[in-house]
Amino acid sequence: MLTRISLVLSYILWCCRFLVAPWKYFQLNANYFNQDLHIFSKLDMDLLIPEQWRLSQFVDQGEDTGAKQPEAYPVFLKPEWGQNSQGVSRIDSQEALQQHRANRPNVGPRYLIQAAAKGKREFEIFFIPGATTDHSSAIISVTETCNHSDDEMPVNGIYNRDTYYQSCMPQLSAEQIAKLESLFSKIGSFRIARFCARADSLEALLNEQFSIVEINVYVPMPLILLTQDMPLRCKFKFIFASMKQLALVTKGIPASQPVKSIFFQKLQSARLLKSKLKNELS
Repeated sequence: MLTRISLVLSYILWCCRFLVAPWKYFQLNANYFNQDLHIFSKLDMDLLIPEQWRLSQFVDQGEDTGAKQPEAYPVFLKPEWGQNSQGVSRIDSQEALQQHRANRPNVGPRYLIQAAAKGKREFEIFFIPGATTDHSSAIISVTETCNHSDDEMPVNGIYNRDTYYQSCMPQLSAEQIAKLESLFSKIGSFRIARFCARADSLEALLNEQFSIVEINVYVPMPLILLTQDMPLRCKFKFIFASMKQLALVTKGIPASQPVKSIFFQKLQSARLLKSKLKNELS
């Protein structure tokens, strides 16, 4: 909680310093907001991923006759929009999929079926591009998501007690960081994003041998701030620098960009998802 408060306060202070309205934060990635669905759709994000890094993914039609079935198991079943792995389930068999479909309420967000990535390790790449207003450098961090359990394909997230995080930054040279920045900046023109990638190793990630599991473009938490091995002083330094950069990027949003009512629509979508998950568990 303290980390999130520090991020918000730092961003507001920098926005005041650069004379930019802090509420414009919600317009940072407005170009990718689906007005019809009122969400940042995972399917829309999927289309931005180069084919060599893209996983098979489709809308689950439930128990409808002729609904598309997974080619192999396990697969991951996830709401078309959600954060922090809310509502995500690993499905290991056709029987488990049928049970999930039978227990699913008829109203609520659509579910997607995504093929499991082959990579053994999970990496989170947090990225804020350089600001065009003053040609400042991009902010990038690479964090490995780990798990204390023996499960080879866990659903990681802040609600999974076995999940923990380790910074990969000490293992990366300036040239390697620059390469990752170049790779992930090609996936959409996001003003802030966090990419989840699966690869067998950090070396494999650098060699472009990975799959993109998800792209988070709405209030993405830089997971490097949740690591235990990063000193508190360094965390606050990262917060200070990244929020300064984000405020500069916010200032660079062109006046011609259409303004979308994202915050309230996302709030409504979050309530629907939470209500649906509560019904599934009851």
